[in-house]
Amino acid sequence: MASPRSIGFGAPGADDPESVGAYRLESVLGSGGMGVVHLATSPSGMRLAVKVVHAQHAADPEFRARFRQEVSAARRVSGAFTASVVDADPDAERPWMATVHIPGPTLAQRVKDSGPLPATEVRRLGAGLAEALRDIHRAGVVHRDLKPSNVLLAADGPKVIDFGISRPYDSDLRTETGKLIGTPPFMAPEQFQRPRDVGPAADVFAMGAVLVHAATGRGPFDSESHYIVAYQVVHNEPDLAGVPEDLVSVLRGCLAKEPGDRPTPDELMSALRSAAYGSEASIPTQVFRNPVPSEGGGGGGGERGGGGGGVGDGGGGTGVEGAGAFAAAAPGSSGRVRSRGILSGGVLSGGVPFSGRFPGRFPRRARWAAASIALVGVLGAGAAAVRAMPDGTGTLAAPEQHDAARFRPWQTRLEPGGAGDGEDRTAFCSGGEGGGGGGALFCSAPGVALARLDAVSGKAVWSVPGAGGRSLSDEYAPAVAGGVVLARAPRQPLRAYDAATGKQVWSFDVSAYSGVRPAGAVVLLTTADGHITALNSLTGKEKWRAPAGGARSQWVVSGDGGVAYAVTPSADGASTSVTAVDPATGAVRGQARAQGRLRPVSASGGAVFLLATDAGGFTTAVVRLDAATHSVRRTALTTPLDQAQAGVDQDTVYLFGAGGTLVAVDSVRGGEAWRLDTGLARASRPVASGGRVYLTGADGRLLVFDAHKGALAGQTNPRMNMGRYTFTPALAAPLAAGGRVYATSPDGSVFAVDPGDVGSW
Repeated sequence: MASPRSIGFGAPGADDPESVGAYRLESVLGSGGMGVVHLATSPSGMRLAVKVVHAQHAADPEFRARFRQEVSAARRVSGAFTASVVDADPDAERPWMATVHIPGPTLAQRVKDSGPLPATEVRRLGAGLAEALRDIHRAGVVHRDLKPSNVLLAADGPKVIDFGISRPYDSDLRTETGKLIGTPPFMAPEQFQRPRDVGPAADVFAMGAVLVHAATGRGPFDSESHYIVAYQVVHNEPDLAGVPEDLVSVLRGCLAKEPGDRPTPDELMSALRSAAYGSEASIPTQVFRNPVPSEGGGGGGGERGGGGGGVGDGGGGTGVEGAGAFAAAAPGSSGRVRSRGILSGGVLSGGVPFSGRFPGRFPRRARWAAASIALVGVLGAGAAAVRAMPDGTGTLAAPEQHDAARFRPWQTRLEPGGAGDGEDRTAFCSGGEGGGGGGALFCSAPGVALARLDAVSGKAVWSVPGAGGRSLSDEYAPAVAGGVVLARAPRQPLRAYDAATGKQVWSFDVSAYSGVRPAGAVVLLTTADGHITALNSLTGKEKWRAPAGGARSQWVVSGDGGVAYAVTPSADGASTSVTAVDPATGAVRGQARAQGRLRPVSASGGAVFLLATDAGGFTTAVVRLDAATHSVRRTALTTPLDQAQAGVDQDTVYLFGAGGTLVAVDSVRGGEAWRLDTGLARASRPVASGGRVYLTGADGRLLVFDAHKGALAGQTNPRMNMGRYTFTPALAAPLAAGGRVYATSPDGSVFAVDPGDVGSW
């Protein structure tokens, strides 16, 4: 008997493979321009839907880049309302992706076979799609091709599939322009008119069209010609004849011509929940205004027939470059800092109870008025509710003591000169003494190169306007080094400022360097090829230069700044070397080696903490390397984490993975202390201090967890910029210092809370 054909392991380029990777293909679920979707079985017996790219596309480098982007987007949104990605190999000779198989027909097939859905089913479908879009947008993705064939009707609710033309906001994929992106009957006006401005509201428009199709068997803009459809979408009012009466105003709101006039998924969830359960009453929900500006990349979607599956298939169309890139403030523009105290919980947030009726055009200002009215009744209940914790107490052990008479919760907003409400304003901050005595926060944000805030009052001591740029990670947070404050922005020189006065002391061109690491009285600049340069932090003058580490090195500096460690995986990923370097002289203090592909988290208490990752980038274990004895303790995770971020408190490592899992690992005794599903699609790196673990959510919430029990202990209200572009590529980690907790949010707020009074947050 001939051996089965396999992609990646044999017979490359076969038109009808029998297996991909470790998965045996059984039957075809659907096909389209991009490839074929197969029903498959894993070695453990799990039923999967495997998408295999057509051979002619596999030879196209740009197509591979788009497919890689699709895999990334699908992984980011894997959850209750999508088909979770199980495995993928975008670099195989025939790229493929495997997701959980979801039994059930597509909405397109259901309507084709049985006609329009009953009114009750349409309402429940709408509520499910609104929840799905909320989670997709929170993950930083805009689908851009929501249509009946990309909605699976599963037993536990609708699932959204096929992210072939989706693109995360922080993607740097560049694609062609001038081609339609999407399926015309379900595209929003801006997709025809100004594709660079396509954001989350386009998915809301598509959802409205999908529900009209579900209720009537046709779209709100119907024609045999896509050109006529496009004209109708842009200029005509939707045809809602046959739509259940209580849904007409909701769908008319979804199909508004202007993105800003459409309801958000959270508002739709509230309205459709009322309709779905036959009641005018609704549960107040948090308001999020278009949380993600996403653009670009992938092929257009093709129809998928048949009995369910997971991954979709698409063909045709090429993405355009993203519209959400931040335009830096012009040189000379003023970066302003505005301070204010927190009143009744801070920035306007809370729920908007809807009766399930939207006006045809629902202006943003009117929605804010509704939110303000609802807030009066919500804030009191919300403040009380945060005290009721899973363990029944809602209290934690007292944190580090501080002067309660001096400190009060505060909030300051960093406002970039010339930036509109639509810009991402997330600030990144670090703490320090700041010169002149007294605690200080040093923050940078788009349009604000650097600002010093008083840690007790939140008032701005001084600020420096500048291009700033969009913050990419915690690495771009200001850092205090030897009496100066370092400010760094993408494609900008490294600048040092006097901490007391804000006067620039020196600058240094770091365009040739891949990393900047403050280490006590020096600043370490590392290159991609394994060289390191040390600058005097006070003068910016070079102290020494030497080869250290290797071409794949990542660096971490001990908490006291006395040792720098170069962590360098071998080319095959079988082992990793850890080299200790004296920052003052460049002398190598020692070297150790551990098995596997490792990346550093932190170094403190005579230990280096690392994460072990597999070939797919999933974190599989926590590794503790004793710097003195070179002994290694490896603790395997019970389930690998995707895109894991980690923080360390003493010997416990806390990891947060994409999808919301928070894990505590005892690096000395071994084993997971606890594992918790936080419900967050995205969050910052965890920060642990004083028996607590802090996270910043994508909606601007600061959340605190009991570090011993692994239970949620409290959270603030969301702090969202209510403009179009509220998704930030990276979330700033909170800062716990001096008996206070400081955090930032997408609306530009920097705020401080008392960790000893979680109920007041």
